[in-house]
Formats: sequence, C-alpha cells, structure tokens
Amino acid sequence: MAPGPNTSRAHPQHPIYPYLLRGLEITRPNQVWSTDITYIRLANGFVYLVAVMDWYSRKVLSWRISNSMDASFCLDCLEEALRNFGTPDIFNSDQGAQFTSADFTGVLQREEIKISMDGRGRAFDNIFVERLWRNVKYEDVYLNGYATMGELMVGLSKYFVLYNTERPHQSLDYNTPDSVYVSASGGGALIIDKFKESPKSEDQKPVCTTALVDQLDG
Repeated sequence: MAPGPNTSRAHPQHPIYPYLLRGLEITRPNQVWSTDITYIRLANGFVYLVAVMDWYSRKVLSWRISNSMDASFCLDCLEEALRNFGTPDIFNSDQGAQFTSADFTGVLQREEIKISMDGRGRAFDNIFVERLWRNVKYEDVYLNGYATMGELMVGLSKYFVLYNTERPHQSLDYNTPDSVYVSASGGGALIIDKFKESPKSEDQKPVCTTALVDQLDG
C-alpha cells in the first residue's frame, strides 16, 4: 500500500514556538490542550481529520474533517473548542503549517494562551493525540471501511460520543474522558499511565505527568 500524505509539513517562514510540556505536572482539565491532523483513506482518495483534546482527561473537545489540508478546518475546530470549553493555559501542536500560521497562532494569542510546539520528528511529544488516532482507526475506521465523507462524518460523530462518554480508558483508571473532565475539579479519578503509575499529590488531587514522554525518549 502506498504511503499516505504528510500531515505535518512545516512552512519555512512561519515562526516555531518551544515545547513547554516536558516534565510538566498536569493536574486539572483545561491546563493543556493539544491538536493534530491525521489522514483517513476513503474509496477515492484521502480526507483529513483534526481534533482538539484536553490532555488531563483525554476528552475530545472538538473535531473536523476536510478533503483538503487548508488551515481553515483546523481554525474552525479550535474556535469551537474555545466557545464550548473556555481557554486552556497551554495549547500544544506539531510544527505543521496549519498550526504555525498567523491565523491559528493569532487566535491563541488573542486568548492569551501559551503556545507549545513539538520538536521536529518527535511524535511522543503529543503522545495522547497519537493514541487517539490509533483508537479511532482501529476501533472505528478500519472496521467500517467508510467509502464517502458523508459516511465517515456519521460514523465519527457516533464514535466520538462513545469515546468521550462510554469507553473506559486504562490511562484514566477505567473512567471515561467526560467523567474525568467534569469531576476533576471536585476530586475526580486518579490519572495513571499503563507504563508507570503517577503518584497522588499530598492533598490527594488527581495528578498526570508527562514522564512517559521523557522515559520513551531515554
């Protein structure tokens, strides 16, 4: 099978921001959001899927599909998340031209959100969204073999509801993203990673760390 399109192509004239998440202790929803683009193969070509995720709860806050890599669908996805869920402290992306564009970073600057970007070729810097793409494809797209954008839209609409509200996550101590997102401020579930359990803080509030990224990078 031929390789798919490059969804992270940089623009040489766009500014790049430093990665802010290394070693950061993530203790609450809306502390860090992240985004990424993946491609999905249909019967007559590719479409592109973008999502915005809350790192603490793994909740998918918004998503869009497009038949082109134009930055507008990424911007629409970001604006929807901001309208519905407020603003994060930090927003992380890769160095793809859609996310480094003046339109996209301008929205983040308008909302006074700190901008973080993965290092070049460092997929583990955005590991939670990478895991989301794996789940979307293996639990829905590959099983259903969508032929058209219309079919894909209907299927993903159902899948993301299930993902957020019904599917338990091992990394969330077998809670759902919605339940963790809603309950965290009142002392919700402890966030763990299947490779290394994160200790609770002294006041027993849930804690998530980015230690896995450092561990996998040696």
